[in-house]
Amino acid sequence: MNAASESRRGLWIAAASFVLWGLMPLYWHLLKVVPSLQIVGHRIAWSAVLVAAWLCWKQGFAWLREVFAQPRKAAMLALSGCLIAFNWGLYIWAVNAGHVVETSLGYFINPLVNVVLGVLLLHERMNRVQWTAVVLAAAGVVWLTWQYGQLPWIAIALALSFATYGLIRKLVAVEAVTGLGIESLYLFLPALAVLLWGENHGQGGFLGGWGLGIDALLVLAGALTALPLIGFAYAVRRVPLSVVGLMQYIAPTLQLLIGVWILHEPFDEARLIGFAFIWVGLLVFAGEGLWRSRRQAAAAAV
Repeated sequence: MNAASESRRGLWIAAASFVLWGLMPLYWHLLKVVPSLQIVGHRIAWSAVLVAAWLCWKQGFAWLREVFAQPRKAAMLALSGCLIAFNWGLYIWAVNAGHVVETSLGYFINPLVNVVLGVLLLHERMNRVQWTAVVLAAAGVVWLTWQYGQLPWIAIALALSFATYGLIRKLVAVEAVTGLGIESLYLFLPALAVLLWGENHGQGGFLGGWGLGIDALLVLAGALTALPLIGFAYAVRRVPLSVVGLMQYIAPTLQLLIGVWILHEPFDEARLIGFAFIWVGLLVFAGEGLWRSRRQAAAAAV
């Protein structure tokens, strides 16, 4: 597969990952009866079991030897694992505490952080139209932040943790599934300890307390965790980080719609103005990309 095909495939996989992430508030809302820390523990544990089983079936233990033979790579995956676990925990708590709109703000901020990291650290370049799109989106984010009247710590923490996670996964030369498998193994024992502690202190209810439907949703959370993360890790190695950063607006837009229309969180006219700036920025960026791709296709046909 040539570079252009790899890039197109990366774009489609990134888009699918962000759609799944955008719909996740509905899934976590179904698990509202379960304490947030227990949800995170199950999410990590079942993801680790499923991904490790898949890798062992396909590769034996070669994936473990490959990574741990390079201590720097293993250490970076340990760091990325801690970052994503923190991100998951804060996000699930915020969703079930009624802060879906603020989590969407966090993931609107996150692509801007990715753009900055891509330009400053990875020397990626953007043209004037793309910068205009970023400035419009940034203006919307600034307006929304100001409207909170206080530091939106949930949004900022989500943005910083996931942007840094994406940067580390772009820099670590490891396949997407292998990387997630190593991250999951690092987190498995701490997650299992959290689950056992919860069962022994009245916060657990797996296999009896919450019902078979909730138990099934907790197990399925492992697969729903693995799929978009694998897709994201695949995409960031094949698509410029600045492009991936702007595509991430798909997820918070869906989260916002769910928070306002389905979960009925407040969304006044002042917030609508801020989100309008962001959506105009996205339209500018998407329009520029479509024009550029058509121009390149026309030039190739000559």
